[in-house]
Amino acid sequence: MLTAQDIMTREVIVVAPQTPVNEFAALITEKRISGAPVVDENGTVVGVVTESDLIDQKKRLHIPTVAAILDAVIMLENPFKLDKEFKKMTGTTVADIATRQPITVTSATPVEEIATIMAEKRAHTLPVVDDGRLVGVVGKTDIIRTISARG
Repeated sequence: MLTAQDIMTREVIVVAPQTPVNEFAALITEKRISGAPVVDENGTVVGVVTESDLIDQKKRLHIPTVAAILDAVIMLENPFKLDKEFKKMTGTTVADIATRQPITVTSATPVEEIATIMAEKRAHTLPVVDDGRLVGVVGKTDIIRTISARG
């Protein structure tokens, strides 16, 4: 049974929370990667930032539906979601647009479980963490490469 250790990229390109968004965009374009773990000054994974996060910055802001009842305005959707979307769209650093508290796997996680997590959680990049230390990253491309190699 294949595990993350068998398919992960070991030389991980990481970014810091304070990395400007435009520098991150240039980095993933240059390195031809779809995302990167966000690590703090101690090397701890604090988030993941992907192409999707960059694309989210350019989407239209969804204005939530409201209802007026007896001179009161009631939001019919979660106002925190609107706030989160607005912050992401106006973000200037990786910390502003990254997914915080990312889903991680260990080097012993089976590939089938990684594929399931990616499909169910719509995750593109999963940091591989052993004993609190980043040891690799598994992306959708790694899963696809494994499928094609097995025929």
